[in-house]
This record gives sequence, C-alpha cells and structure tokens, in this order.
Amino acid sequence: MQKEKSGPKKNNAFLNYTSYIIALGGFLFGYDTGVINGALTFISRPDQLGASPTVQGLISSALVLGCMFGALAVTTLADNLGRKKLLQWVAAIFTVATVACSLSINAWMLIISRFILGLSVGCASSLSPLYLDEISPDRLKTKNVNKNAIAIVMGQLTAFTVNAILGSLWPDWHPIWRIMMLAAAVPAIFLWISSTNIPNSPFWYLLERQRDRAQRVFKKLGFPKLDIRENINEAKQSIRQGEKTDWHLIFSSKAAIYILGAGLTIGFIQQASGINTVMYYGSIILEKVGLGSGASLYGNVLIGIVSSIAIFAGRRVVEHLSPYRLLTIGLASNVISLGLLSWVMKTTPLAPGMNNILILIILAYFLATQQGLISPVTWMLLSEMFPQQLRTTFNAISTAMIWLTNFGISLVFPLLIAQLGTAGVFFIFTFANLGCIGLSAVFANSRLIKRAAAKFE
Repeated sequence: MQKEKSGPKKNNAFLNYTSYIIALGGFLFGYDTGVINGALTFISRPDQLGASPTVQGLISSALVLGCMFGALAVTTLADNLGRKKLLQWVAAIFTVATVACSLSINAWMLIISRFILGLSVGCASSLSPLYLDEISPDRLKTKNVNKNAIAIVMGQLTAFTVNAILGSLWPDWHPIWRIMMLAAAVPAIFLWISSTNIPNSPFWYLLERQRDRAQRVFKKLGFPKLDIRENINEAKQSIRQGEKTDWHLIFSSKAAIYILGAGLTIGFIQQASGINTVMYYGSIILEKVGLGSGASLYGNVLIGIVSSIAIFAGRRVVEHLSPYRLLTIGLASNVISLGLLSWVMKTTPLAPGMNNILILIILAYFLATQQGLISPVTWMLLSEMFPQQLRTTFNAISTAMIWLTNFGISLVFPLLIAQLGTAGVFFIFTFANLGCIGLSAVFANSRLIKRAAAKFE
C-alpha cells in the first residue's frame, strides 16, 4: 500500500503530458464500450445485420469477453515488453480492429472483430492505471490514476455525442453505425503517435535492472528523492520475491489469498451494480419506456454529460475520503435509485411524458453516484491496494473479473429485457447492489487489507 508523502509543491509539465497520454487508453476503453449504445439500434435493422436479442447480446459482450483475456495478458506482456511498448501495441491493434468492425459484412464478422478489439481494450483497462501509478510521485498517484477513470467517462460521452449527431443527421441512412464505430480510430491513431514521446515506467526499468535509466526518468517526472529511494527498495524486494514466488506459495499464504479475494470482489462489485446495462443498452432501455429512437440517442448524451459532471465533482471527494467508506455509500445509494427506478417503470405513476422525464432524472442520479464514486474508487483501489511484488498479477486478475462479470451481464441483458421487461431487470439489480454491500463489508475491509498487505512489506 502506498503511503502519502510530501513532495515538491509544483507539478511537473512532463509528468502532466505523460499522464494525459497514458489516460488516452482509458478514453479508448470508454469510447468503444459506449459506441455500441446507439449503434446497436441501426445494426439491428433488417436491412443491416438484423440482430436478434441473442445476437445483440453477442455483439455487445464479444468485446467484453476479449477485454477479459486482454486484461489477463497484461501480467506477462507489461513485464516482458514494458509499459510503453505495450501501450503502443494496444493503440495499433485498436486501430486495425476498429476498421474491421466498421467494414463487417455480417454479424459474425462484427462479433469476431469486436472480440479482437476487446483484447486491446482489456489491456488498456489494466495497463493505464498501473502505468499511471508507476510514473507518479506518491502525492500525485490518486490524482493521476483518477485521470484514467475520467478518460473512460469522457470516452463514453464522446461516443454518445457522436452517435446522437450522426444518428440525427442521417436517421434514415442505416449504415451510419459503420461511421459511428470508425470514428474510434481517430483517438487510437493519436495515442499511437503521441505515445512515442512518453517515457517507459521508471519502476519497470528498475525491475529490468536498468537503474541509471530509471533514475533519469524519475528526475524528469519530478520524483522527490524519498520517493525514488522507496521505489528502488520496492523494486529490489519485488525482484527477490519474483525469483522465488509461484502460485503454490501464493495460495499457501492466507494474506495473499485474502488480498486476491478482495481484488476479485471489488472488480465484481463494480459491474454487479448494473452500470453497463445503461452504458451499453441505454438506447434500447429508453425506447422500451416510450422514447423515440432520436430522443433515445440524445437521452444517452444526457447520460454521458451527467457521468462526466459526476466524475469531475466526485474527484475531490475520492481523493480526500476513505475509498472503502465511499464504496459502501455509493452502493447504498444505488439500492435506493434502482429500486425507485424499477417502481416507476412498473407502475407509471405519472403521465407518459412526465414519467419519461422522471425516469431520466432517476437514471441521472444512479449514474452520478456510480460514476462519481463507485467506478473511480474501484479503479483507484485496484491500482494501489496490492503489495508491489503481487501488483501486476493481482491487478490483471482483478481487472479480468470486472470484464468477466461485465461479459455475463452484457450477454444476458437483452434476453432479460425481453423476458422480464425493464422494471423486472432493474429490480434484480437493486438486490444485486444490496448483496454487494455485504460483500464489501467482508472483503473490501480497509483494516484487513492493510494488515494482509503489511505481511509482504
């Protein structure tokens, strides 16, 4: 666990530039998880790919399944290739796969292309917060890692906005979904080019026993001497542990098992809240409750704007209050908002127009809590809660749990909507959030995690 230290009062321009470029990985993650929301309506047209609810679930979840494998691969790739080179490969694969998605001639080609795209998105989801953590002095770690969470939400807002503009300008040109997807190649190419100007992780240089290069990068990034010394000590310890640690030893340690269980639980909680049912299927949900296709696209923009405002407003709160306490507060708020949403959808207490407005307000409240508290808190915890010698592996496994949970929910959500209706589905997620409060009390326990992590220091 990282300790807060005092450092130089002025920020470092090169560190700022580097952190924003790395956070573009989060922006790509956000854009491509959000673009399907809106594009799916056009993809499902009979004159396009004619996707049934089952195929809609496969198209949405194929990317998420790829993300799971991509996140797991970070463990090996980030250590063997280095953080910088892996980020460049992520941008390259993202660009190629995005073009393949936009050119898909049938549903299966789109599903396969989105799976390949998911490999790069999954890598980015695990790599970006890890990379940001390692290039930041201790006093700036939380702030810089939170840039990744902000970039994810901004990517989703950009996708929703692009979809709404294109969908309203050419509502009768059903192949417009291809342009929606192709637009994601622009930030990917930008990341590909701009990442050549950022440094590799200085901590990775230490792991590679390139201490002189690490020292130069530390100084360029504005690390104080105390932080540099601690990184050197942690790297030495990590190298020693790496030479003798294997899975048998990890699973023979109760402390390691608990920390891994905590990471898996936090990853599960982030998705079991139901956030990505709204981010992926927002247009379908809003159409089901009575909004037209055009209004649904702009409803998604509202969702994106609320998410963006929430994450900026919540940034100060997340940086200064206990993340474990905020996680519980956020989940309790979700129980209230989703329970209310289910009731409003089921009973329609107001006239149809007013009822739709009420639904949008409740959705906005749910998103504000999720994006302002729960999502940034979970990414921040996963970037810093693990001991240094277990961080890369446990971070990747926990991120894979996020994507595995996301995959299951994304796959079955269209079928659940068809069988239970929107009210029934959100009623299920109300109780899922209630269960997550219990899980967080047992596994996301600050005192127990710190005690377990201390055994590795």
